[in-house]
This record gives sequence, structure tokens and C-alpha cells, in this order.
Amino acid sequence: MAGKVYIVGAGPGDPELITVKGLRLLRKAQVVLYDHLVHTSLLKEVPPEARRVFVGKVAGHHSMKQEKINRLLVENAQMGFTVVRLKGGDPFIFGRVGEEMEYLEAHGVPYEVVPGVTAASAAASVGRFALTHRHHASLITFVTGHRREGKPLDLPFPLLARLGGTLVVYMGLGTLE
Repeated sequence: MAGKVYIVGAGPGDPELITVKGLRLLRKAQVVLYDHLVHTSLLKEVPPEARRVFVGKVAGHHSMKQEKINRLLVENAQMGFTVVRLKGGDPFIFGRVGEEMEYLEAHGVPYEVVPGVTAASAAASVGRFALTHRHHASLITFVTGHRREGKPLDLPFPLLARLGGTLVVYMGLGTLE
């Protein structure tokens, strides 16, 4: 019997910000592949008999290549396991979920993506500012500040400035100039 992969957004770091559905799936997981940005207390919710695999990356150091993560998702699902791919934030926002979905689809593995609270929403909440406001910001633009190895940051800053609204830069600390 084939298993299923659940790609779950763990939220922005506060363990109380994982969704109810994400927490329920974590509690029934048989295999959990988790990222560096996942709060470690969430791993206490995983059944003790479940296999936990750290697949995260820290400041450019990959503990496991994306291709291997993809293979582990498929292999464990094909063995009949309920697999949770636990990712920081929301998997759909700079979370490489597209690559994982394509790989799962290409191998006929059933999956579901459970969105998470994204860092932009959490930062706005903590900072007490609205990402949108009917009088000030009717547009949000998400960009990544992460550059590919050996390449300059390639963002159209003049265009972004003309757009107005709120600009959210993910993973930009390392590229501040």
C-alpha cells in the first residue's frame, strides 16, 4: 500500500504558529524530514517510533542535497509510510515546494501541501504594522534576497520602487550592501 507525503509549513519559528492541521499530521507521521528553521519543540509532537531526518541547511551549508530529499520522500511513501516534510514558514513562499511537488508527481506519489504562517505575516504582527492598508498599501511584493552562488543579486529595484506598496525581502540579510 502506498503512503502519502504531507508538505507542512511549520510557521515562522514560534511553535504555537503551526496550523492545527499541520500539528495533527505531525502527530501521526511515521517519517519526518525537517528543516533547520523548524522549532525543535515541534519534534516532540512526533510519535516516538517515527523516524526523524534532519535535511536542513544553514547559511549555504546543505546537510542534504534537494535531489536526495526528493528521493527520500518518494522512497518512504512507496514503502507505505505517512511522511511529513516539515518546512519553516509557508512552503509556497521561497520554500522549494515546487520542486518537491514536481518530483512527487513524476513518481506518482500522492501528496498534500499544508500552508503555514509566513515570516512576513509574523513580522508584521510583532512589529505592529499592516502589510496592506487601504489608504497606504494596496500591493505586496515578495522577493528573495538570496543570490545564486557566484552571481549578483538580480532584482529590478527601480521597478520595485515605482510599484509602491509593501516590499517584503526574504533571506536578504546576507546580501545587504
